[in-house]
Amino acid sequence: MKCIDFDKKFDYYLKAWAKEHVKDFHTFDEMEAAVPGVYDTFLDTPADWLAGKKPGEYFEQFDSAKQLTDWMEDYEKQHVPVPDMLLNRLTDLGLASEAPLMNLLLKERAPQAAKMEAISILNEIESTAPVDLYISWVQKGDKYDELADSALDSLQALGDKVTDQLVDGLENASDNGKISLLTLIAPFRQDEWLVDLTLRLLADYPGESPALANILSDLGHEKAIEPLKKLAASEETGYLDYIELRNAIEALGGEAPERVFAEDDPEYTSMRALEEKLLKHNAEKPEKFGFEEDECEDCGCEEHHEHCTCKEHSDL
Repeated sequence: MKCIDFDKKFDYYLKAWAKEHVKDFHTFDEMEAAVPGVYDTFLDTPADWLAGKKPGEYFEQFDSAKQLTDWMEDYEKQHVPVPDMLLNRLTDLGLASEAPLMNLLLKERAPQAAKMEAISILNEIESTAPVDLYISWVQKGDKYDELADSALDSLQALGDKVTDQLVDGLENASDNGKISLLTLIAPFRQDEWLVDLTLRLLADYPGESPALANILSDLGHEKAIEPLKKLAASEETGYLDYIELRNAIEALGGEAPERVFAEDDPEYTSMRALEEKLLKHNAEKPEKFGFEEDECEDCGCEEHHEHCTCKEHSDL
């Protein structure tokens, strides 16, 4: 399919506009601030290179989600920026786009960028069709798989409605995959066997303690307190990991062991410097009157109490 470079066409349009209007602005910043409006005009102006159609409406004439999906893939294969208008049209077609986008995700040789676009659109239309496929990607536990990361975000957005499928996916998942799935399961399911599985992973992978501590905190079972305390007390546990472990222990109702970290510990030094910077920043902030600036503490309108003109305070 012919893949028109809308970005390049806008560049030409913008350069012509800038040449014509350069004397209307005093600074470059003023001209730059006008660019979004110029883009809106570009989208709404009939173009000869589109046979008189407006760029912003060009893809609205196409009703075939398969054609549009194939077109999106061709754009990526030809290394031409995919127009937002094409993506928006696929989104507007709703569930009609589901099947062709799923087929794209299943194609081994489809460009990864096209698959990422497909995931984004499927998220927008709140499709549950790719859930099993997403889980299969997460099960592999590849930390450097961009598709798996996007799949994890998509599954998280679906919330409790996919928890049963996530639990079923634990059986065939790698250990890294199990950790990712448990992150999504724990807020909605607190079965004791999930606690046992997470504690086994904690024992085998202490380097994953921040993620596993958060999972155990969500699972909310007190049997996790002692293993977490043991790991928090270990001299091999760094400062940042200790903070996550301490937070989980306290969230479960336990008391974290005290640790003293050396002043030259890089993690400790870095966090202390950040804390001191925040304290200094807060100390330098102007004193307020117990409520946000420009907001009335009684009614929430964006005025101080003495200046509030809302009905509630009209008699004050």
